[in-house]
Amino acid sequence: MRITVIGCGHLGATYATCLASIGHEVIGVDIDDGKVSLLNSGRGWFHEPDLDPMLAENIKARRLRFTSDFAEAGKFANVHFLGVSTPGTEDGSYDLSPLCAAVSSLVPHLRGECLVIGKSTVAPGTAARLQAMIEGMLEEGQGRVEVVWNPEFLREGRAVEDTLRPDRIVVGALSAGAVETMKEVYRPLTDAGVSLVVTDLVTSELAKGAANAFLATKISFINAMADICAATGSDIVDLAYTLGLDPRIGKAHLSAGIGYGGACLPKDIRSLAAFADQVGARNASLLLSAVEKVNASRIGQVVGLVREIGSGITGKRVAIWGAAFKPGTDDVRDSAGLRVAERLRSLEATVTVYDPFGRGNALVAYPELSYADAAINAAANADVIVVVTAWPEFARLDPAEVAEVVRNKAVVDACQGLSISLWRDAGWRVSSLTGSQCPAIAAKSGAAAGQGQSAHPRD
Repeated sequence: MRITVIGCGHLGATYATCLASIGHEVIGVDIDDGKVSLLNSGRGWFHEPDLDPMLAENIKARRLRFTSDFAEAGKFANVHFLGVSTPGTEDGSYDLSPLCAAVSSLVPHLRGECLVIGKSTVAPGTAARLQAMIEGMLEEGQGRVEVVWNPEFLREGRAVEDTLRPDRIVVGALSAGAVETMKEVYRPLTDAGVSLVVTDLVTSELAKGAANAFLATKISFINAMADICAATGSDIVDLAYTLGLDPRIGKAHLSAGIGYGGACLPKDIRSLAAFADQVGARNASLLLSAVEKVNASRIGQVVGLVREIGSGITGKRVAIWGAAFKPGTDDVRDSAGLRVAERLRSLEATVTVYDPFGRGNALVAYPELSYADAAINAAANADVIVVVTAWPEFARLDPAEVAEVVRNKAVVDACQGLSISLWRDAGWRVSSLTGSQCPAIAAKSGAAAGQGQSAHPRD
């Protein structure tokens, strides 16, 4: 099939590439000529494992190309995916202006029977709003356009895998013809055993926000349990392990730490809570607000641990290991670790940040912070090291070697990024946000824990 993907961010560029890899002819469309040029060279403008080789392969095979020309996209295909961002607003609702702008640019170039397929996370009712908008724009004889909703469930750092081997595909559509077209798009995946769920538009719109709300609730729950463990001397790692063995609960997203961040969960929790308020679903609003409050409290708790282990903050030198909101990505949007860094800087600490992939984006978001090109360099003359992203390279560092460059052997592990016993045995004072006394994770399981997977020493 011929397909276009409008918007070439983390979602759109990955999706366009993966659709080409399963045999479709694809054009990706973006208004940023710089991104278009870079993508056409076979390189992503962001870090996503396995994406660049697949980009290059499909461009070389002429199954994939990128453009900023909406007219070209309209002539090329009758199936158009919308991968445009829907950022949050101050009141918590989704900002639909980028989505509406993309539709406004595309619709004048559509001819015949077309599908416009939304993948962005939106509030229920958005598809109907876009359908009305499109019908108001169509000229007589131009054709018929139907809006379908097909939410994405990609995890940054695993986006290629999640696109090619998803847990499920959800399609919200009004007509049988639209459903058949969507089945044809995804036939290579469903033939491989992926479940395709067909539902109404409103349910499909709610699916992504509800999924993220549930995951965020699990994260805030286990972090609240970590507070109890810290107060009682019990072990959060063992507790999470026992909870995860219950099939009704599961192991995923039961790794206590600094909390959730990124482009999706924080925004979706706030937006779903705001929508629940609008429709009078008071219990949903109260629950989601509590989840958000627990998550936000982790920043202050980390700062408190730094103050305690460093005997104050003002005038101290602090090394922050991590900037990306989780390992496996360079995305620093809503990064809890960077908020900790900025809070410490505002309290007159000298803060130096290192992240293996997120440094460039962090520098743009927080230019007032200092940055290093290696973890050991960030730690030079530090009074306290704070681990905020569980990159595997931090777990592999030798605490004895790090001890040679710091001023004080003090570390705060905010994300189960280190083996606590290893560092303590090397003479370090270690403070953990989880309150755990046993080895939380080592290099073997560091990446998984940082991405919301429960780890345990006996696994």
